[in-house]
Amino acid sequence: MTARADAAAATGERILDAALAVFWEKPTDHVVLADIADRAGVTVQTVLRRFGNREGLIVAAAERSASTIGAQRNAARVGDIEDIVRVLLDHYEELGPGVLRMLAAEESSPGLRDIIENGRTFHRDWCERCFAPFLADLTPAARTRRVAQLAAICDVYVWKVLRHDNGLTRRQTHTALVDLLDRLTSPAAPPAPEEP
Repeated sequence: MTARADAAAATGERILDAALAVFWEKPTDHVVLADIADRAGVTVQTVLRRFGNREGLIVAAAERSASTIGAQRNAARVGDIEDIVRVLLDHYEELGPGVLRMLAAEESSPGLRDIIENGRTFHRDWCERCFAPFLADLTPAARTRRVAQLAAICDVYVWKVLRHDNGLTRRQTHTALVDLLDRLTSPAAPPAPEEP
């Protein structure tokens, strides 16, 4: 019984590994279960028995990926802008193109919408945690705005604009992001005005 359960668990992991590899390589709406089954060395029926349908597989793969991404991103040292940007670029250089493809398919997949919204929440919370020393003296309204500004600067689309649309090297992209973040977090930066 234990050997059978172990084999089933290993098969599930192999399918998730294959799904993640395929999802990061192709636009989400072009991914078919046969591609994943072939890569995992199983039949489509095995994938369906294990995950129910394509949406179920997408959700399971995203949940697994989220824990890996969370561990990677949470390695950034709080308050250390150079390290925060280094960790962010490690993440985007590895997974940024796949994230952009997933975002482009957001409207076509209900399961994907929830995953993406969870990712946005994680990103905002991550920015708030990483930049906490620069937020301590702000009023609640100013803090909310500042976290939104930090999340925008650290967004995958800004990485795309700098790195791909404008052709900056990774080092130049690092410098550009640090410069933007330094200006926003500098004690000399004027505080955001209060809303009327």
